Amino acid sequence: MLERSLTVLREVFQHVSIVIADELPVVAAGIPVWRDLIPHRGSLGGIYTGIRLAQTPHVFVGACDMPFLNPEVIRYLVSLKDGMDIVMPHWEKNPHPTHAIYGRPCVPIMEEMMQSGQLSIRGLVQARTLRVRWVEQGELSQIDPEGWSFFNVNTPEDLEQARQRVRGVGKESMREN
Repeated sequence: MLERSLTVLREVFQHVSIVIADELPVVAAGIPVWRDLIPHRGSLGGIYTGIRLAQTPHVFVGACDMPFLNPEVIRYLVSLKDGMDIVMPHWEKNPHPTHAIYGRPCVPIMEEMMQSGQLSIRGLVQARTLRVRWVEQGELSQIDPEGWSFFNVNTPEDLEQARQRVRGVGKESMREN
């Protein structure tokens, strides 16, 4: 899954990095691997690390358990970032904070949240000082009608479903997704 995600991300971005929570050995040719700057802060801490260490004013965050990242969906999200601090998809009534764009203005709010133990990304998007662009399912379905970009592998059943999709669709069609 990681290799496929990295292939898609390298197609879209000049700079790609991996943020990890702990000392797991992650090797990806030519890709920096960063450990969370503030440990034990969950996804919020990983996103924070990515923004803090990035060379750009915005970052795209993609979770490692999302095997069907779609480069066109990502490009669309990136196209909406100007003037925004967060660009976040909303698919099937769910926000997707680990498939979103975050800007540097999020950093001080994230620091405050982590210091106070508030680790929910939902709290971040509710911050009054941040400009959030919600990207609704209707917009995204023009690019990814079935929403495979937002499919997470969290259980053995999810993994099997992903494997079936890969077997059923074929490698050439997967690249288009």
